[in-house]
Amino acid sequence: MNSQTLFSKTPPLKLFFMASLPGAVGMLASALYQLMDGIFVGQFLGETAFAALNLAMPFVIINFSLADLIGMGSSVPISISLGKKHDEEANNIFTCACLMIFGAGVLVGVILFAAAPGLIGLMGAEGEFAALAVQYLRVYAICSPVTTIVFATDNYLRICGKINGSMFLNIFMSVLSAGLEFLFLYVFRWGIWAAALATCMGMCLSACIALSPFLLGKMQLRFCRPRFSLRMVRQVVSCGTPNFLNNIAGRITSILMNVLLVRLGGETAVSVYGILMYAEGFIQPLLYGMCDSLQPAVGYNLGAGKYSRVRAIEKCCYIASAVVSLLAMVIIFLLPAQIAGLFTTDRNGELMDIAGAALRIFSLTYLTRWFSFATQSYMLAIEKPVPASLISISTALIFPVVLVVVLWPLGLTGLWMNFGATALLAGILSAAVLLREHKNMMRPDAAETIQRR
Repeated sequence: MNSQTLFSKTPPLKLFFMASLPGAVGMLASALYQLMDGIFVGQFLGETAFAALNLAMPFVIINFSLADLIGMGSSVPISISLGKKHDEEANNIFTCACLMIFGAGVLVGVILFAAAPGLIGLMGAEGEFAALAVQYLRVYAICSPVTTIVFATDNYLRICGKINGSMFLNIFMSVLSAGLEFLFLYVFRWGIWAAALATCMGMCLSACIALSPFLLGKMQLRFCRPRFSLRMVRQVVSCGTPNFLNNIAGRITSILMNVLLVRLGGETAVSVYGILMYAEGFIQPLLYGMCDSLQPAVGYNLGAGKYSRVRAIEKCCYIASAVVSLLAMVIIFLLPAQIAGLFTTDRNGELMDIAGAALRIFSLTYLTRWFSFATQSYMLAIEKPVPASLISISTALIFPVVLVVVLWPLGLTGLWMNFGATALLAGILSAAVLLREHKNMMRPDAAETIQRR
């Protein structure tokens, strides 16, 4: 089915299952690999290596943040342009975005490689702990120019209606990366740098596979002679800013948390925080996969003036996000020991005791987390970057930092409670945003407006 028929003719509920479920499965595969990454490092290399991985991870995600800004920021105007039948404009945005992502990968990679020892040292890490974190980060920095585009190609495939292709690409990348990491760590007995190398090799090959049909002219989007303009760059940056702020602000918060954890509980506290992040990293991609997979359809129908379809599609997104979040909350609350045991060989140590209590507190995050996540995605899809950015930066930085101060007397328990309290405040803010945008969201379809005139 071509993208025009898929996005404009398919009933909203059927469209949700056709677009959102493959997107969720693809992101689930990616989340499973990230989980396996932590398990492999924790089981094969030990607790110090696992703590080092978690110390470096915020910078690894920052490495991909500019590329994600451009990839996500270009997807919305591309979808809207296709909905307006402006194919040449869509192709130009696509071409310029790919070039910008490569340039950003080179720039950020060089900076992170040079700054890695200083950044890790500023977080209070020393000795082997710091050396392992630097190794891990530098591999990602070296590979940055050829890996960062893989997440953007995922969006471009969905825009072209290749939703199953996007899903299988994510599955292939995750299986390949996991296989390489097992080979490098368990068979060859290489160090933590090999864990990063396995991921980068999987990403690089997947990016090449994803780009090949675009290079061969077999997709709706095609490469063309790029025509950069200030208006286009501003549009891409504006639409990508909410995700960029979420990535950057979230990593700043993680860095702050790690600094506090190193001082409050050392490697053990950092490892527990890492376990919470792996749980988050497993659930959030499911939400992201469902909501993000629907953004091309929302953008296309917005450009075509079919506002009732936009509302119907987003209704499915909200309901599905709530179901996934509440199920996650129940599972984490009931199985904290089993989840923590995945990342350590010492089943009776201090790490297990602290992690079990932390996971139960953390599970309450998903009582309300789904609402702000779906609202942010909705605002971004309908080209409302300002409210989306407000939700993003408040959830990722402002609320957590304020709550660190408020909950500081509770020590480590206060840090674990930070997640749930942040999600509650973000839900309240999202409700206020929806009420403010209510009139705009209830617009009649363009065809109905013409008939009335």
